[in-house]
Amino acid sequence: MDTTRYSAPALEKGLDIIEVLADHPEGLSLVELARTLGRTTNEIFRMVVTLQTRGYLIAAGERYALSLLLFQLAHRHQPVRSLVSTALPLMTQLANEVRQSFHLCVYQTGRVIIVAGVESPERWGFSLKVGTLIGMTDTASGQVLMAFQDEAERERMLSLHVPVDGEIEVDPPALARDLELIRHRGFARMQSRQVRGVRNLAYPVFGRNGHAIASLTAPYIERIDNAPVPSIAEVGEAMKGTANMLTTLMGLNVYWEPPST
Repeated sequence: MDTTRYSAPALEKGLDIIEVLADHPEGLSLVELARTLGRTTNEIFRMVVTLQTRGYLIAAGERYALSLLLFQLAHRHQPVRSLVSTALPLMTQLANEVRQSFHLCVYQTGRVIIVAGVESPERWGFSLKVGTLIGMTDTASGQVLMAFQDEAERERMLSLHVPVDGEIEVDPPALARDLELIRHRGFARMQSRQVRGVRNLAYPVFGRNGHAIASLTAPYIERIDNAPVPSIAEVGEAMKGTANMLTTLMGLNVYWEPPST
């Protein structure tokens, strides 16, 4: 079929803008965006304004960046929605049992995004907002999502990787060792590389292709008083059971697009 007969230049221009900004979370000015696209500012101005009006872009001074609208649309996509609706009751029960906060992360085109979260019932805790983008290479969540893929998919994930603000520069040999240890253990346990005093635990939720489709993660906060709360080892065992339950209820029984190889 001659696809040129069915081209939509305006749509292609809008998609080009979205795809470029996806690689620049810090945003780009109109001039920078035009230069990156190989177009003039006059060519893209109306499209940028339209995307901003529709809520796909946000403006900060003279720079434009993607809003969370694409995340919200993806969140309504059936596999993600099913995963979240299945996970939340189990995560709530888990939080009440072990007195920690939990979040659920998925990989999305070079990034790791939090799609569900449950706060600790304790008076204090540490949690991240739903919709937050976190590092793929320097977090327990991201490393779990990378560890339980085949080699081709890991390479693809790294080639598309978009670092978030503050993300530690990738050390390939160290990352390879981290991922091997995670595969051997079946989970990730590491000091947070973003917040002092937090230890992160992350367990994979598997899809029917045998690859991780999500990471169940706890930013573990240690109590130093006399409160009778579960240890990090006990929290890990409880998380393992919940992740296995999610795999049974969700990962193995619902369509999930397998990674390209």
